[in-house]
Amino acid sequence: MAVQHFTPEGMLRPVPYHHVAVGTGTRHVHVSGQIARRADGTPVAPGDLAGQVAQALRNTSVGLAGAGASFADVLRLTFYVTRWSPEKIGDFMAGVEAVADGIGLRLPLPPASLIGVDHLFEPDVLVEVEATALLD
Repeated sequence: MAVQHFTPEGMLRPVPYHHVAVGTGTRHVHVSGQIARRADGTPVAPGDLAGQVAQALRNTSVGLAGAGASFADVLRLTFYVTRWSPEKIGDFMAGVEAVADGIGLRLPLPPASLIGVDHLFEPDVLVEVEATALLD
């Protein structure tokens, strides 16, 4: 395996992600920001943060698979969430947990950042996910 995830002793716990990823591969895979849209552009889960997180992760999985990768190869995830507030963490994690097994996303997550933004490129988009993976 090209990626090892871990949280060294002395780092903040519990968090829903590992703090460190070590990659030993040579081929980088970058999946651009994925949102809650089907391949034909149809919106999924309008107004539902959990539903949009789940669909954005499904789309990220498709992008990874297209490059011959999976979530096991992911070094880092970045989430952009509109109008973020700490009270939304339950809905956010519900979306992650709803699809994790089905898309091979292990919990805790790889190193991740959740960045609150005012808005994304369209008003109904609540979340965007980016992934960086490393393959042998």
